[in-house]
Amino acid sequence: MSEKKSEVFDPTFSGAESQSGRLRRKMEEAPLFPIGILGCLAAVGYGAYSYKNRGKMSTSVFLMQLRVTAQGAVVVCLTAGIGYSLFKDFLLPKIDKKD
Repeated sequence: MSEKKSEVFDPTFSGAESQSGRLRRKMEEAPLFPIGILGCLAAVGYGAYSYKNRGKMSTSVFLMQLRVTAQGAVVVCLTAGIGYSLFKDFLLPKIDKKD
């Protein structure tokens, strides 16, 4: 009997894949991956800019507001990703069958 190796953990993997090749593969597997990275960078940039121009607001209040904003952005992104996956997996094949 031959055992199928796990795709998640392969101890024989030598790490020959370059960083750009890995990023390209991840983008093909999950198209929302680069959007998530750009969103994270945008949130960090916005937070740094807002922190500099916060006025007399205390740091703890600012960080609480920034955390709530970041959590809201994550919920929106997860909802969009789930909606995209549902559309791609369930609705798109039905549309293609009708044609």
